[in-house]
Amino acid sequence: MDAERQAWTTAKGERSARSLFGKAFGGHPDGVWASPGRVNLVGEHTDYNGGLCLPIALPHRTYAAVRRRDDERVRMISGLDDGDLWVGSLGDLAPNGVEGWVAYCGGPAWALREAGVAVSGFDVAVTSCVPLGAGLSSSAAIECAVGLALAELAGVPLDRSDADRATLAGLCVRAENEVAGAPTGGMDQAASLRATAGHALLLDCLDGSVRQVPLDLADAGLRLLVIDTRSSHALGDGQYGNRRASCEAAAARLGVGTLPEITDLTSALAALDDDETRRRVRHVVTEIARVAAFVDRAEAGDWAAAGVLMNESHDSLRDDYEVSCVELDVAVDAARAAGALGARMTGGGFGGSAIALVRDGDADAVAEAVLDAARERGLTQPEIHRAVPSAGGERVG
Repeated sequence: MDAERQAWTTAKGERSARSLFGKAFGGHPDGVWASPGRVNLVGEHTDYNGGLCLPIALPHRTYAAVRRRDDERVRMISGLDDGDLWVGSLGDLAPNGVEGWVAYCGGPAWALREAGVAVSGFDVAVTSCVPLGAGLSSSAAIECAVGLALAELAGVPLDRSDADRATLAGLCVRAENEVAGAPTGGMDQAASLRATAGHALLLDCLDGSVRQVPLDLADAGLRLLVIDTRSSHALGDGQYGNRRASCEAAAARLGVGTLPEITDLTSALAALDDDETRRRVRHVVTEIARVAAFVDRAEAGDWAAAGVLMNESHDSLRDDYEVSCVELDVAVDAARAAGALGARMTGGGFGGSAIALVRDGDADAVAEAVLDAARERGLTQPEIHRAVPSAGGERVG
């Protein structure tokens, strides 16, 4: 379809990173590493609550060309923001020391050093086809690509096993939380590093365990469309953190460590003294149940029922958690009306992207309906991508 934008090939991504590196620093990098963005099929705002979520890695990746230095100097250039160049030292890459893309790109160096990995200075050039600010985890893709590179160049590769990748994912979460100042959970980094091609990643955020869930949409005659509404999306502006704080306070009032420990939702809601907190808790507990039900329906091939769960997830995020927006609601409503089996926002919300599960034969009609609806409402024209369950981060050159 004309509206559907494709991911770069691995060869194109590697070339783009190497080219930027050569122009900025001269010579050649020691290698190129790549890590993907993600979409979450269901299970939103459950990760920092210790619940279940079900992301897939996208074919859209961030590429990092990296060269080790023998001093503590760091040079970073981004092809994401008009070729911005940052020059500093390892000591600058710390909480309250850097911000913006520099924090996401350099934060993993600080986290690895905090974990005892002897990271030296480095030069890095980053390019990406993960849409920025679209709720598709472009920040985690940068962190994980650079983290993979720095760990390997320090002689401690963290890609040899799922346990290694889980360790690196945790360090990248720490970098995002403490260096970039974004209070996110661990879903994004887990998807970027621990996902496998052709599968969704069932992640239990309480203990970090995962199960690979086969997801052959093409064989089922289905397609997953990602609708980037191109509306503003930021997780460091307080709204995301407020909801996390609300959930943590509710758990404390209810005498549980995390909200998934609630077994009697009706009694729990009755014990809370304000409606907003009740709605936040209701979303989290019911969303975790929807993840388990979605996996059951997907494994049974009952995609109509899986689509209903997606719809229920969006409605809960819109009404109870209040993290949707006009652009997301218009896209979701249009996709459903045009025949999508299910549609929902994905990611942290307040802008960003929606996803629609559609039959192959309906894909063009759904995409056009979404574009038409945005045009009729005077909204920014969305971009539409195809989500294919892809592999996690790796060295590509």
